[in-house]
Order: sequence, then structure tokens, then C-alpha cells
Amino acid sequence: MQKKLTLAVVALVLAPGLASAMCSRDHDKAMTCAEGSVYNPETGSCVPQTTS
Repeated sequence: MQKKLTLAVVALVLAPGLASAMCSRDHDKAMTCAEGSVYNPETGSCVPQTTS
């Protein structure tokens, strides 16, 4: 009984850390800009949108 309880406690303690460690892998973050601006990947920032 003591061994099962110890394993359960260890699993509950480690689970959140393992879940957050796997979450950011291979994910792209969405960039949002204010209205009238677009994201420029070269500068890594939002720039005013020009119309042609």
C-alpha cells in the first residue's frame, strides 16, 4: 500500500512538469498585429500595411 501511494504521489507531482515541457515543442506562435498593420517576418515586427 505504501509503495502504491508513493508512486501515485510521484506521478501527480511530475505530471504537470512533463505536460508543460511537451507543450511548446513543434508549435508555431501566431503573431497578431493592430488593424491596418501586417507582420513583417524580416524585421519580426508589425509594419503599416501599404495598398497598391
